[in-house]
Amino acid sequence: MTANDDVGRLLLRCADRPGLVAAVSDFLAKAGANIVSLDQHSTEQSGGTFVQRTIFHLPGLRAARHDLERDFAARVATRFGMDFALTEASRPKRLAIMVSREDHCLLDLLWRNRRGELDMSVAMVISNHPDLADQTRSFGVPFVHVPATEDIRAQAEQRQLELLRDNVDLVVLARYMQILTPQFLAGVGCPLINIHHSFLPAFIGAAPYRRAKERGVKLVGATAHYVTETLDDGPIIEQDVVRVNHRHGVGDLIRLGADVERAVLSRAVLWHCEDRIIRHGNQTIVF
Repeated sequence: MTANDDVGRLLLRCADRPGLVAAVSDFLAKAGANIVSLDQHSTEQSGGTFVQRTIFHLPGLRAARHDLERDFAARVATRFGMDFALTEASRPKRLAIMVSREDHCLLDLLWRNRRGELDMSVAMVISNHPDLADQTRSFGVPFVHVPATEDIRAQAEQRQLELLRDNVDLVVLARYMQILTPQFLAGVGCPLINIHHSFLPAFIGAAPYRRAKERGVKLVGATAHYVTETLDDGPIIEQDVVRVNHRHGVGDLIRLGADVERAVLSRAVLWHCEDRIIRHGNQTIVF
C-alpha cells in the first residue's frame, strides 16, 4: 500500500448558499469516509460562487468509487446545482507533452517526474521537430515527430488528435511554438496548459527577450495558463518573476527567463495533477 491508497479528492463549484459544507460532510461521513482536509472559498459574502476541495480517506475507495460518485450526484450535487469531480489520489494523471525545439521545460518536467516530484504518467512527447527525440527517449518516454507548418496544419492536428483523444488527461505545451486551432481544442477532450513569458502583450512575436532588453525591463517573468480559443488569454494558474538590471545582456535574460518558465510550468502541472485547481470563469482558484 501507498499513502495515496483509498484517498479521494472531491472538487466542487456551485452558487453559494447556507448548508453546502454540512451537506458534503454529512454525505461523506455516512459513506464511511474520514475527511483529511477541507478547503473552501466563496467569491462574495452572499450571492457569489462557492468552491471546495475536500480530501478524504475511504477504505475500499477504488471498488466503491462508481457508487459513491453516483450517490453524491443524486443526493447532493443535483440538490445544490453543483459541478463536481471525484478522483482517486492513487491514480496519476496521464499526460502528453507537446514541444518544439526548446528543451528546458520538457526536460525539467521529465526530470521532476523521474525523481517523483510530479505524480503523473507521461504517455508521450509530440513535437513538430525531431531535435529532442534522443533526450526524450533517454527518460523512457515515447517521442512522436509530427511535422506541423501552416500549409499542413489540418493534417498535423488530425494526427495529433489520433494520438491524444481518449488517451490522456492533460496536454502540456512545453514551449510548443505552433498556434492550435479551435477545432483541435474542441476535439482533444482534455485541458491544455501553456507556458509563456510574461511580457505579453507588450512583447508579442519573435525575439521577446531582445525586445525586452531594448526597452530596459526590470523584471523577467513567466505565466502558466489553461489554453482557450483566444490566444494567451486563458485562466492563469501560476506566475513568477525575477529582477534584472542594465548589466544583464540578452543571453542573461533568456537564461533567467528559461529558469522562471520551467519553475512556473512545473508548479502549474503539479497543482493540476493534485486536483488543486478549480476554474471560475476566466480565473482559477488554487488550493
